[in-house]
Amino acid sequence: MDENLTVLYEDNHIVVVLKPQNILSQSDITKDEDLLSMVKNHIKKKYNKPGNVFVGLVHRLDRPTGGIMVFARNSKSAARLSFQIQQHLFEKRYLAVCEGIFREKVGTLKNYIKKDEKTNLVKLVPLSEQGAKYAELEYKVLEEQEGMSLVEVKIVTGRSHQIRVQLANLKHPLVADKKYGSSSNASNLALWAYSLEFEHPTKKSRMKFKALPPCEDLPWKFFDLKRYV
Repeated sequence: MDENLTVLYEDNHIVVVLKPQNILSQSDITKDEDLLSMVKNHIKKKYNKPGNVFVGLVHRLDRPTGGIMVFARNSKSAARLSFQIQQHLFEKRYLAVCEGIFREKVGTLKNYIKKDEKTNLVKLVPLSEQGAKYAELEYKVLEEQEGMSLVEVKIVTGRSHQIRVQLANLKHPLVADKKYGSSSNASNLALWAYSLEFEHPTKKSRMKFKALPPCEDLPWKFFDLKRYV
C-alpha cells in the first residue's frame, strides 16, 4: 500500500496496481482524483524523481469499475503493451454480479454499440448506424445466489460500457447499475477486473495477475469468490 494505492507488481518497465472503484483511470474535466496521477505520485516519491514522471496509460477501466491495471514506466514499454492490446494479446477477465438467473449459462455476445458522449450512455445499434462499433464478449455463469448470478466475463473488443450494456440487453443488468436498468440499492457497481494476463514488454515472459473483489461488500459477499479467483 502507498496511501490509497495498492501495488501488485513493479519493476523498471511496468507497474501493476489495483484501481479503486469510483476513481478515474485518468484525469478529465471534473479534475477528480485519478489513478494515473496516483501512480505518478507513487513513483515520484518512492524513487525521489524530480520534475515530471513518465507513466504510460495503455488501457482504461470505467470510473465505477475496480480491478487490475498495468501502466508503463517508459515509452518503449508503453508502445509494446499498446501493440499487444491492438493484437488482442492482452487477456482481461472480469467478475460481475447480475440480476436474475441466466437461461444460457455460457455464451458469446456479439453486438454493435455506440456511445452518446453527451449522456455518457451506450446503446446497441445496427451495423449501418454511423459510429457503430463492434463489441464481443464471452461469459460464463459461475454461481447463483439470492436471485443473482456471479458471472465471469472475457472481453474480446474492450469497448466503453461494453459489459454493462451487453448483459443488460439480456435482461440481466449488473447489480447497482442504475444507468442500464438495475433495481438494486447496492452502493457500488458489481463489476471487477479480477484477472489480467500479458507479455512483459522487455523480458517477454507471460505474466498473470489476479485480485479478489471487495468480498465483504454487497453483493459480492453472497458468493464463494475465493473458489474462482
